[in-house]
Amino acid sequence: MASAAIHFTLGSRRLLSVARDLSTWSFGLDDVLAGALPPSPSSGRDGLRILSAPTDRLAEVIAHYPGLVAGGRQDYRRHYIDMGTSFTDYMARFSGKTRSTLRRKAKKLSEEAGGYTITEHRSAAEIETFLAAALPLSARTYQARLLDAGLPDTPEARRAMLEAAEADRMRAFLLHAGGEAIAYLSLPVTGATLIYAHLGYDPARGRLSPGTVLQMDALERLYGEARYRWFDFTEGDGAHKTMFGTHSAACSSLVLLEPTLANRALLGARDAFDAGISGAKVLAERSGALNRIRALLRG
Repeated sequence: MASAAIHFTLGSRRLLSVARDLSTWSFGLDDVLAGALPPSPSSGRDGLRILSAPTDRLAEVIAHYPGLVAGGRQDYRRHYIDMGTSFTDYMARFSGKTRSTLRRKAKKLSEEAGGYTITEHRSAAEIETFLAAALPLSARTYQARLLDAGLPDTPEARRAMLEAAEADRMRAFLLHAGGEAIAYLSLPVTGATLIYAHLGYDPARGRLSPGTVLQMDALERLYGEARYRWFDFTEGDGAHKTMFGTHSAACSSLVLLEPTLANRALLGARDAFDAGISGAKVLAERSGALNRIRALLRG
């Protein structure tokens, strides 16, 4: 049985996490595009979490677990890239202004950092090299500090990456500047799909957009392999995913819990918290303060 948590998150800060014993029903991009439901797992002691289910099939998903209470629902667009074309065709979908902006970001990074290099890591030995540089960097990112969402540093995670590399199912990239790694990208491969697992960068270099520069370079190399059909940005929305994705699908994530008094209270508190944050976000957008607030939360 897996241990999971229900999070109360404000912007880039996780304010509170409440542990529960939950199984997970996760939907891959192939499931979403086909509108299919993969085999449903047994419920954990407290219930289960649903990750990135097709929104239009959500009622059927919930019906697999009668008696459980639903809550913490998040609806979003799941972004992905259709890699069935060439990199030239992919770049052509951007406006001329956006292409110019991307070139300027790379030029600015090169000028201010005294140049940069990008290394690609595929084999088990190369993944070891990647981890030696990426794990210390990940520990400094806001994803790790505030969301516990950095590159996983456990024996199990390392073993999984090395096994994937030995089977040629791992792609990883590092962006180096000033004699050190300042951004990383980790992409497990499932069939013909690249999974956007972890992207992070040195917060001190954030204004130079190293994550964006690394993403563009990695995509050009990956298109060059002519091996992949999809680049899956997985669950959750965001400006980075919206910018680079070519398509999106309506998806939802939520938890289903046993109807105990404690679980009902937890879900009620989470839903009230989310409603309060949504209301505050609307006010911040109207006042023009939203970007400043996001910057403060990441600080």
